[in-house]
Amino acid sequence: MEGSTETTGSGVGTLDRAVAVLDAVEAGARTSTQVARATGLSGTTAHRLVKALEDHGFLAFYCAFGYRLGPRLLRLAAEAARELPLRDVAHPELERLARVTGESAQLFVRSGDERVCIDAVESANELRTIVPVGSSLPLYAGSAAKVFLAFDPRPARHVRKAADPERFARDVELVRSRGWASSAGERQPGVGSVSAPVLGAYDILLAVVSVSGPAARMGRVGARRCAPAVLEAARGIERALGR
Repeated sequence: MEGSTETTGSGVGTLDRAVAVLDAVEAGARTSTQVARATGLSGTTAHRLVKALEDHGFLAFYCAFGYRLGPRLLRLAAEAARELPLRDVAHPELERLARVTGESAQLFVRSGDERVCIDAVESANELRTIVPVGSSLPLYAGSAAKVFLAFDPRPARHVRKAADPERFARDVELVRSRGWASSAGERQPGVGSVSAPVLGAYDILLAVVSVSGPAARMGRVGARRCAPAVLEAARGIERALGR
């Protein structure tokens, strides 16, 4: 009988061994020999399972790095993330964000070439911005759009539609270095906003959390004031989702 692994057994031997192989690669095993050593499987069995998982896209081999978790797992993780009760989990953080900043808070997800507001909490201020739940907004204006495009492998098709494409492209790049975006008067005159990404497993973008308000309160100084709270809200949603 081959050695046991740390993976909890389901009683389905082949499945348990395949999961043990995936766990070993996730933990740093890069060759079939290392997988065999980590799992207690024989060299022949480890090699056979590694190749089968590679054939199905659950593992991928890179010459300079050895085996890594494969692209099919990323697709499955993304689909699982979309099925999480995102709105229910995020709502308490939106309420806290609106209370701390004094501005309206929103949660956006991407739908094709648009972003859709799936939840919102309005500011208690008389002068406030309102983004109705269900609103579909473009990806070429606003701070949330910049965050979505920072995770888009082909952002140029949206960037070129912006009022100032060169500046918009710089702002998208800035998201990648500092982790948040701001805007003032891009989508609607007199309105400013700050946004940050909500990430899932493997840093997959799940949603974007934002605050928005009158530009008089959400200019450059206001954006910097709100940014830490927006980032904390994003991290809070991630923690609630188990990241």
